[in-house]
Amino acid sequence: MSAAISLTDALEEAGRAYRAAGGGEVRFNFGGSNVLARQILNGAPVDLFVSADEAQMKLIEAAGAIAPDTRVDLLGNKLAVVLSSSAPAVKDADGLAQPGIRRMALGDPDAVPAGVYAKQYLQSAGVWDRLLARIVPVANVRAALTAVETGNVEAAIVYESDLAAARRARLAFVVSGPTAPRIVYPGAILARSKNRREAERFLAFLRGNEGSAIFKRFRFEPIAGPH
Repeated sequence: MSAAISLTDALEEAGRAYRAAGGGEVRFNFGGSNVLARQILNGAPVDLFVSADEAQMKLIEAAGAIAPDTRVDLLGNKLAVVLSSSAPAVKDADGLAQPGIRRMALGDPDAVPAGVYAKQYLQSAGVWDRLLARIVPVANVRAALTAVETGNVEAAIVYESDLAAARRARLAFVVSGPTAPRIVYPGAILARSKNRREAERFLAFLRGNEGSAIFKRFRFEPIAGPH
């Protein structure tokens, strides 16, 4: 299974719960959704793909890489602004433009879903152009979290679900309201899957009561599926 890196902790726990419930072994490949989509298009042996945005799923769907009628909207999420231990307080997007925020990490806004969402948010809030010189683009959302936790940047934009993995980062605020982007994680079974029945069972588990409860603990928002 290939899945967005922001799902690492939740899916590893779901995999353990699935095995405990009598399911098979699930092997995960986590990374930036754009990187995973490219791997799939290049022939990587993947049974199930969960992307952090719809654009990467549409990309492989357009190439005929997903099995018909298997795509589902699995989860929602929100953006969160986090700060290093030395950063000044930030209450909103305008606060990111203060002099004490010299560098801000986010996923590459031209490719990584978390970065694309972050750019949409900062543009909607009217601060993107003011912040452009301070932005440090990174390979994925967990790299943004690491950058702020190590003090290499004063701020980062990550997912609310990443807060479960944060150890030293301080939460400034969770993005909500009219400037918040709509974040959806779609999942689908790959057309060339050699383990389709098992992939279908695991996807059903993720959408069921036990899987939804796990995702909620990691601050994802399950999108209603069959129970």
